[in-house]
Amino acid sequence: MSRLFETRPDDDGLPGPERRLAVLALILGTLMAVVDTTMVNIALPSIATGLEVSASRVVWVTNLFQVSSAAFLLVFAALSELLSRRRLYVAGMAVFTLAALGSALSTTLESLLIFRALQGLGAAATLSIGPSIYRQVFPTRLLGSALGLSAMVVAGGYAAGPAIGGALLSVADWPWLFALHLPLGAVAVVLAWRALPREAARPGGFDWQGALLSITMLGGLFVAMDGLGHGMAAWALAAWLGTSLVAALLFVRRQRRATHPLLPLVIFAERRFSLALAAQGSAFIGQGLAFVALSFLFQQQMGFSPLETAWLFTPWPLAIMLVGPLAGRLADRVNPSLLASLGLLLLMGGCLPWPGSMPRPG
Repeated sequence: MSRLFETRPDDDGLPGPERRLAVLALILGTLMAVVDTTMVNIALPSIATGLEVSASRVVWVTNLFQVSSAAFLLVFAALSELLSRRRLYVAGMAVFTLAALGSALSTTLESLLIFRALQGLGAAATLSIGPSIYRQVFPTRLLGSALGLSAMVVAGGYAAGPAIGGALLSVADWPWLFALHLPLGAVAVVLAWRALPREAARPGGFDWQGALLSITMLGGLFVAMDGLGHGMAAWALAAWLGTSLVAALLFVRRQRRATHPLLPLVIFAERRFSLALAAQGSAFIGQGLAFVALSFLFQQQMGFSPLETAWLFTPWPLAIMLVGPLAGRLADRVNPSLLASLGLLLLMGGCLPWPGSMPRPG
């Protein structure tokens, strides 16, 4: 770990001592966004009880956070070139932290959903540019190790989220889950403003049409997917899917013509890259859906407490954190496609209801 902060005469990036504060700011920002996802999943049944709403409605506490994050990732990645990554990161952390305060003070589901959507926007601003900031902070010779550190932080956040949420819910009410972000967010904002590298903004315009089409495309798709699982009327489902499809076609057309496209389509010219990206996205979506569903299964159907549910969740991300570095080393020695395929088969197998595999309370 210490070698990440050593300075050599020919190094690019920040000097060694300055990297520490910059990395701490990045780690705090990433942890807050990642921990929030799994921590709040654990709390959904408690939030439903506290606000006296149904499970089908309270899942939007998670859904809105995720859809606003996903819909604005491309938008913020492009905006960072105009505003500078440092300014966008600081603004994103500030919005996330203030929205967490609003979530903690919410007394109705409607107000909570508004602040959760704002939290998703703040998370999108930080997550969309986090890896590129690592490239600014670290010299090229250490970039692989730096990105490995980032991956470890993400896995650690997923592992810690359920335990933190369950432990906190065992002694306090659900608003304290959001209040937990306030001191960490304040520290992250100050550190990011002081330590992240400054850069000149790129001159030129911004593809506003592409941004609106991207938001419509991703938002419509997410609403349709949620409606499919909650008995949405066929005409409404078709309308959302149609809207998403039309927006996707117009988005692709716009990206081919835009001077500063949000998503340069040339990166998809390589078929293997496109297939790998689709597989990775499907895996993340499947894992996210499993985390939401299992929270209700463990607590409402099987009678486990939030703390017990947290411990049932913890092995999953903990295994990711432990196996991830090993898989990275193996990928240099064996076929990465085969390795990834075996991992997906294990993920699918683990989600199947094998006889005798369902835990029982008590």
